[in-house]
Amino acid sequence: MSILFFLGISLLFSCRPHRPDTSAGTLSAADDTIREVLYPWFPTRMHAFIWRNWTTASLETMAKVLETTPGRVREAGRSMGLPPHRDPAPDLKKRGYISLIRRNWNLVSYDQMLVLLGWDAGQLESTLLDDDFLWVKMGGMRPAVPPVRYAPPSPATQRRCAEIKKTVREHFGGEWDHPGEARFAFVGQLSAPLAAYHPPAGGGDAPRIIYSYFAPYGDPLLDPEADPFPEGLLQRLSLRGVNGVWLHVVLHQLTASTLIPGLGEGHETRLKNLRRLARRTQEYGISIYLYMNEPRAMPLSFFEGREELLGVVEGERGALCTSVPLVRQWMKESLTHIFREVPELGGVFAITASENLTNCWSHRDAGKCPRCSKRAPEEVIAEVNRTIAEGVWEGNPRARVIVWDWGWPDGTAWGKERWAAGILRRLPAGVWHMSVSEWSKPVCRGGVTTTVGEYSISVPGPGPRALRLWKIAKEKGLPAVAKIQVNNTWELSAIPYLPVMNLIAEHIAGLREAGVDGLMLSWSLGGYPSPNLGLVQYMQEHTTADSRASLRYIAGKRYGKEAAPGALKAWEIFSRAFTEFPYGLGIYFAPMQYGPANPLYPGPTHRQATMLGFPYDDLKKWRGVYPDSILASQFEKLAGEWQKGLSPLAGAVEKAGNMLWKEHAEEDLRFATAAWLHFRSVACQIRFVMVRDSLLAGVTDQKTAAAMSHTLRELAREESRLAKELFSLTREDSRIGFEASNHYYYFPVDLVEKVINCDYVVKTLK
Repeated sequence: MSILFFLGISLLFSCRPHRPDTSAGTLSAADDTIREVLYPWFPTRMHAFIWRNWTTASLETMAKVLETTPGRVREAGRSMGLPPHRDPAPDLKKRGYISLIRRNWNLVSYDQMLVLLGWDAGQLESTLLDDDFLWVKMGGMRPAVPPVRYAPPSPATQRRCAEIKKTVREHFGGEWDHPGEARFAFVGQLSAPLAAYHPPAGGGDAPRIIYSYFAPYGDPLLDPEADPFPEGLLQRLSLRGVNGVWLHVVLHQLTASTLIPGLGEGHETRLKNLRRLARRTQEYGISIYLYMNEPRAMPLSFFEGREELLGVVEGERGALCTSVPLVRQWMKESLTHIFREVPELGGVFAITASENLTNCWSHRDAGKCPRCSKRAPEEVIAEVNRTIAEGVWEGNPRARVIVWDWGWPDGTAWGKERWAAGILRRLPAGVWHMSVSEWSKPVCRGGVTTTVGEYSISVPGPGPRALRLWKIAKEKGLPAVAKIQVNNTWELSAIPYLPVMNLIAEHIAGLREAGVDGLMLSWSLGGYPSPNLGLVQYMQEHTTADSRASLRYIAGKRYGKEAAPGALKAWEIFSRAFTEFPYGLGIYFAPMQYGPANPLYPGPTHRQATMLGFPYDDLKKWRGVYPDSILASQFEKLAGEWQKGLSPLAGAVEKAGNMLWKEHAEEDLRFATAAWLHFRSVACQIRFVMVRDSLLAGVTDQKTAAAMSHTLRELAREESRLAKELFSLTREDSRIGFEASNHYYYFPVDLVEKVINCDYVVKTLK
């Protein structure tokens, strides 16, 4: 969730997914443009499609999309040096469908996407709209991509395929012919029960809530096989002090009601699965908290005959107006039913001003609602939270209701309005108040001054916004919860956790001093049962231990006495390096998550980066508040300093005294190295776009132009080296490149493509 995301949501959601106009007469030109702009290193778009889907689709499925035979698909793939084809794991489509959609978004037509996924149009549309704003991540529009069809290779195509095959063999030899660890192998590993599990003693009742590392985000309760909380994961989380997990749900999918008929299809199945999950999590001292972002806006067709329920309209959706008593009664009774049916639930956390349109003031403009426009926003939003609390408590008086102030203007975010204090003062007794800890904390990097929005580990909280609002809540007797990120953030989410333990310790120490009562440890990213969580647990349960003593304890426990000093040194270096991260850049648009997998483009694509979807070469969106040169230099500083920590951590691997300690040290070194590769690659990509665009703008001095071309070739060669190193790491560890709400940002095959891409760039610039 983000301010930028929030501000643009109304416009983006006014454009629903639809089949684009791909009428005859424009397809040939469109096909050429797509390949030339986005995939010029492949001879045809068909070859790009086969390459991108070689490890994620069967030959039969690819052949069906291309309207050809599996044999021809195999022949085309092998002509480019792709390894022997193996059918993907059965759960890849179930757990990795977002990756499949994203990597084919600019390659196939709408109908071909349905064939590739094996879905109907309704399933694709609902996924794009409801699965963590996937439609926004795809850019809020469906590109008019013509169908891609099989065509026999021309002599020029055959020559280019042979060149690609030669490049692959030169750089990877026969290594690629042997499969590495299967994607999603970590799901089985983390799901397996521990050989010896002993429930942790004590730990207190203060909530420490986290998201599942690999739960499906959109509708996790409809498919019991896609288990968001398997036994092994619960055991590992409980051993790291977690006592709560949160789950994304939609209220009208969990209940049916005579108050507003027509809702609740499949609710019996979802409620049954929720009950089963809640009982299982409680066996490990963990309670489920439901994410309440309600009432969800509905299609305008829903309001035909129900016009009295309609509030604010955005695009083709309208709010269920909470100033209508029937809507509040429906919310309350629905929640009461859920909490009576599943008394094992821990509670809810409520977001009442998010990217989703919910109540009429949720997007800060109720002017078009005849009821809410006459009421103060503080009154409406507090009323929604009160309704949620009353419904939950009537079903289970012991359940917690956590009210999150995300999206509430307070003069430091979302405009000049100051609603937050007024909402807090109107909340009912007994709720808990949650605020993003680091929000509004000042930061200066590279001489550029800004303030933190959220999702920051590089700038530890708490910040002035949270401290001010917690104070108001405490005066009313409401306990305080800090929303933080312990494992990773959008600063880099493609690895399970960042080994910046000193920064984590600093943040937790600050929260102890602030008297915070509970923690929400992650959004959808950051749910891995990591050593970072172990540090938080230790500091929470040993309140007299300072940060230094806590770090020494965790290092000794994880690596052993001999290896601990090297790990402590590495953590200190990584933490110091991470304070160079240029917070204030376009954190959702810059290519941190993709790193070396993001291609270099020899010419401008003129494509706008999308939120966590496609960075392209959109430096304007990447840079945020930073000038280009400062953004590049900050990533160069970050990568340069971070690299210094790899050596002492490698030393810890050598000194680890037993196999378990050695495995821990090797894992942390692998993730630290992957992080460095991402940071260094972002620096290279920024420099590449800067130099490329300057060169294309025209340089009168031939010597300067030659030097710039040389710089571009050297940057491409370095990117190739980074991609090769990350390729080896991803083959060793299926966790690298994955994040729960975006699935895999890249597969190993994409890093091989990056080497081909870089080779093409070097030869093109000669």
